Amino acid sequence: MLEMTIDSIRVSPMNYQRIVILKQKDGDKFLPIWIGPQEADAIAVKLQDMSVPRPLTHDLLCSFLDIASASVEHVLINNLESDTFYARILFKIGDKVEEIDSRPSDAIALAVRIGVPIYVEEEVIEKAGVKLDEQGKPITPPQSESPENTPVREEELKSMSAFTDFINNLDLEDFDQS
Repeated sequence: MLEMTIDSIRVSPMNYQRIVILKQKDGDKFLPIWIGPQEADAIAVKLQDMSVPRPLTHDLLCSFLDIASASVEHVLINNLESDTFYARILFKIGDKVEEIDSRPSDAIALAVRIGVPIYVEEEVIEKAGVKLDEQGKPITPPQSESPENTPVREEELKSMSAFTDFINNLDLEDFDQS
């Protein structure tokens, strides 16, 4: 598992969808995850320390955890299948640790409210993580450094096209903005 931080929340110039960009805490890899507008707002509200007149769903969950004397240990983005990311929330009730399935956006929104670490399985980073050069463009390893040293199949390229389009349009100058 690799610990990540929230680098930024972006709007895709191609289709105006939101993307949360996680950055490896002690490394140089980025992980873009497409999320819905409400989930992006839920994360951004907390990151920007904005107040809302009524509690959001993730705020209600935090209140429930307090009442139930439960605590969140961390969140884990643990899988990527068919362009869909999966996550788990690990929480503790008394001496018992439990895991629940979650959308990554909800897990991240909860993590920023509670202040717990966000982890990503190394396999997920290998599949969808990217390194960026000084201009914000993805760095692709030479063929000889490729993990499997096999060409990418056309269907894999098509399934990752949204990620590729987004990465190719990244601008590093915006990375300090949330």
